Parts: sequence; C-alpha cells; structure tokens
Amino acid sequence: MKTKIATISAAAVILSGCSMAPKYEQPALPTAAQYAGAPADNAAVRDIAWEDFFGDARLKALIKLTLENNRDLRVAALRVEQAAAQYRIQRADLMPAVGGSGGYTRSRTPAEFMATGQPHTGNQFTVGVGIASYEIDFFGRVRSLKDAALQTYLATDEARRSAELALIAGVASQYLMERALEEQYAIAEQTLKLVIDSRDLIQKRFDAGTASELDLKTAETQVYGTQASLADLKRQLAQARNALVFLVGAPLPADLPASLPLREQGIIADLPAGVPSDLITRRPDILQAEHALRAANANIGAARAAFFPSITLTGSGGFGSVELDSLFKNGSFMWSFAPKINIPIFTGGKLRANLEAVQAGQKIMLAQYEQSIQSAFREVSDALAARATYVDQIQAQQLRVASEQRRYDLSDLRYQQGVDSYLTVITAQQSLFAAQQSLVQARFAELTNLVSLYKALGGAWEKK
Repeated sequence: MKTKIATISAAAVILSGCSMAPKYEQPALPTAAQYAGAPADNAAVRDIAWEDFFGDARLKALIKLTLENNRDLRVAALRVEQAAAQYRIQRADLMPAVGGSGGYTRSRTPAEFMATGQPHTGNQFTVGVGIASYEIDFFGRVRSLKDAALQTYLATDEARRSAELALIAGVASQYLMERALEEQYAIAEQTLKLVIDSRDLIQKRFDAGTASELDLKTAETQVYGTQASLADLKRQLAQARNALVFLVGAPLPADLPASLPLREQGIIADLPAGVPSDLITRRPDILQAEHALRAANANIGAARAAFFPSITLTGSGGFGSVELDSLFKNGSFMWSFAPKINIPIFTGGKLRANLEAVQAGQKIMLAQYEQSIQSAFREVSDALAARATYVDQIQAQQLRVASEQRRYDLSDLRYQQGVDSYLTVITAQQSLFAAQQSLVQARFAELTNLVSLYKALGGAWEKK
C-alpha cells in the first residue's frame, strides 16, 4: 500500500506541471530612451550605499538610528515576513499532506442488535498513515496561486526597500533643513548684534544732540524687525528638530558626532549625465508594481483553471485490531482510497465573472505599473534639470553676498562721515541679511535636490 500511495503522489506531481496563466511579457517603457537634455551614454550604473553617499558623520549616525528604530519601517519588515509565510503556506499545497493517526474505541452493542442475543462490549485499535484531500493540479490552479503568492511576497519586499529608501531621503532632507535653519539663525543673531550696536551708538549721538530722532527710530525699527525674524527662525528650528526626532523614532543620543555646515556636507554629486531612462526599472517602487502585475497575471491562470474539473485524492493505510497486542499481526492490515472529481456544470456565470474581474485587475496593475514609471521618469528629469542650475545659482548668490557686504560697509562709512542718512545704512543692512539667508537656502536646495535625485534613481548613482 505504501508503494501505491508513493506512486500516486509522484504521478500527481508530474501531472501538475501545466499552467493556464498567460505568458508574461515585460511591458515596454512608456517613456523616452534618454532623459531630457542628457547625451546618449550606455555606461552601466551601479548602486551606491547611503553610507558612501553622505559625508556628514552625524547624518550617517541619524540614518542608522532611524533604520533601527522607525516604526513604519518595522511594520514594513513585518509585512515582508507575513507575505513570506503566506507564500510558504500556498506552496505547501503543491505537495500531498501526509499524516499519521492512531485511535482507540471502546463500545457496547445492545443484545437486540447481536445475532447471539447477548450484549457485546468490545475494543478497536487503529494506526495508519494517510493523504487528506490532495488536489491533483492538472490545470495549474494551485501552481498559479503559488506563483501569485510568490510575486506578492516579492512586491512586499520591494515595498520595504522603497520605504527604507524614502526614509533615508526623508531623514537626510530633514537634517539638512535643520542645518539650514541653524545657519540662518546664526546669521540672524549676528545681524541682531550689529543693529543693536548701531542703535546704541545712535542713542548716544541722539542724547548728545548730534543725531536725529528719525535716525534713532529707524535703528530701533531695525532691531525689532531682526528680533522678530530671530524668534521666527528659533521656532522653525525647534520644530525641525522635533520632526527629526520623530523620523528617527528615538531621542537623539548626546554623543552624536558634530554637525558639518551645509557647504561641507560632502554629498556625492558626480552623477554621469547620460544615465539611460530604463535605469528607473531598478527602483523598488517600480519593481513592486511589476511584481504586483506578475501576481495579477498568475491569478488569471487560477481563474481559468477553475473552469475545468478538479480531482482530489484521499487515501490511508494502516492496521486495525480489537486487541492491542494483535494490532500488527497478519490479517490486521487495512486501507482506503477515495478519489473525488468536481466538474463545474452550472455556476450562474460566477466563474466567468471571476475571470473577467481578475483580467480587469491585471489591466489595472498594468496601468499602475506604467504610471509608476512615468512618475519616476518625471522625478529624475526634474531633479536633473534642477541640478544643472544650482551651481550657477550658488555662485551668483555668493557674489551677491560679497557685493551687499561691500555696499553695507560703504553705506555705514558714509553715514559715519555725515554724507548719507541712516536710512541708506538700514537699506543696505536689510539687503545683506536677505542675501545671506538666500545663499543658505540655495545651498539647502542644492543638497536636497541631490538627495531627491538619489532617491529617484533608486540608489543607483555612479558609473561602474
């Protein structure tokens, strides 16, 4: 009997190689072959780890803490484990489930049911091995469900990678915002000190009768305006730090490395100009969409197979006896074999509707896959276009700051010599302050754009 069961199982496995799922074909990219403005370049591009991409030791420590503590990322990792377990469950249906059993029954039969006219009390001992309701996968239904579960697992893992990449970029951008606000706050503090010194000097001149009340009130107005800007920046800086702590998912340790200024962040910027557009097919969110499309494709196979008969096998073999000591003696062997076929004859259109629903779902997945690629293509193109302008913008802004500084120095000198009014000094001071703040904002925008481009490319950056 054991040989017969093994033969049936082997035959079932061989016959279950068929699949009715449509052949999967990689959809064509709904984008151009190259990014706008990028020359043709067929060089391969490699992935670069975030540890190598960022240069600030403090930022690296914060990202590491985030990957360890962030709850959203933890949930994403647990979902991967859940999908993996679900795949193993579905894969197990491809093989027969063999189980052992043993039983003992003691029963009494009334006299009226006995030929001897006497009541009977007896025992029954059984032990055996059996297969319970194993479906022979002639038309690939179980295999298609297994393939769909596998693609769902892979999609979930890509979702985790996408969440991790987004979290790294989010922490980096928030950290750079904190750095920018701290630098702007320092500029505001320095400016406040200068305008307070100017106001105190004018106050002394006013008390001595050598300065007008208009100059004094103008200086006071500059002090109050700078104090208001300082308070606003202080509030924004505190909120930026709170947001950073929230992203990290834990209080920031006191022994973190010192921060670097924006101009010394050391973020890698030497991206090759001719990156081909199909590079974005390595982005985890696009791979997630493709695995979802593959899962929908496999579900079509399962829906098609449901139109055909299904065969399940149930069988067992073992020993039985009324006495325990004679359980394994000659003549006590017992077996059963119960194949079952289920043929769909009339289902009220349920199977057809189910197939149409699955096919519609596959088309939805295809549209979402193409949309993901188009969105990614735009993100990369926008980041590349912005990257090309930030160097010139920062250079121009640096020249502006130098010019405004010289203008302020000359205006202050002319006021001290009585050539110009204090209003000229105030105007120059305000322009210098705005230029310094704009330079910090330009540096922040350049760095966050590099982070966005790194994320948009899925971590792929340098040529091999």
